[in-house]
Amino acid sequence: MSNEDFSPIDFLNNENLEQQTIKTREDNVAEKFNQLVSLNVNEKTESKNGLSYLSWSNAWLEFKKVYPTATYNVVKNTLTGLPYFVDPNIGIMVFTEVTADNQTYSMWLPVMDSSNKAMKIQPYTYQVWNKTTRQYENRNVEAATMFDINKAIMRCLTKNLAMFGLGLYLYNGEDMPETLESSEATEDVQQASTTKQPKVRKQRKASADRYDGIRQAINATQSTQELNALYRQHENEVKNNPRILALFTERKEQLINAA
Repeated sequence: MSNEDFSPIDFLNNENLEQQTIKTREDNVAEKFNQLVSLNVNEKTESKNGLSYLSWSNAWLEFKKVYPTATYNVVKNTLTGLPYFVDPNIGIMVFTEVTADNQTYSMWLPVMDSSNKAMKIQPYTYQVWNKTTRQYENRNVEAATMFDINKAIMRCLTKNLAMFGLGLYLYNGEDMPETLESSEATEDVQQASTTKQPKVRKQRKASADRYDGIRQAINATQSTQELNALYRQHENEVKNNPRILALFTERKEQLINAA
């Protein structure tokens, strides 16, 4: 075997060719992403509860124009063979995968009702803060049906396509936190925009009354089991609010000492 078998010229040429191929592929992906992300789909969206939705049929139609060979997959639970995953305490989740030009993106979405509350196998009740009455009030979430699961899968697919750029702008702000504090702060800002002096009075009143509803609900619990159930209903709010967490902790100590 001679040194000619290891010609550095051939090696460099092959390396350059491979780099050019990779660059061409990356440029092609970037070009298609820009094509999809700049596509205006406003005329094909529907609005519900202040949110805009792109139907899966329109989304898939536009996507296939750019990626004709694209495929998708609805992920199934290997234990049940069903296209959804259940956690009795948290809810139901669905997953999809989309493959286009040798790149695959995954997406997930909880099964939600018309108010965007997570649905479960069993119906349940949760509480929301009423700014008018400054009290918590009960809301009901029905048990999920196969119709709800099917709808979530197709919404998940549409969101999956957004990872490639299609309608991505529709999801701007989706991950903004919605907490008790932020809603109260918004209310204070709106009140303060009309006049300066009431702003101080409004803030003082809010600090005094803000937790009355949840405090009453906490103090109404008669056992640690009831308290834990209430905690789970408001877990996100409690984690983001040390004041509410302190109320839960105080009541838990009272119940334990009274036992």
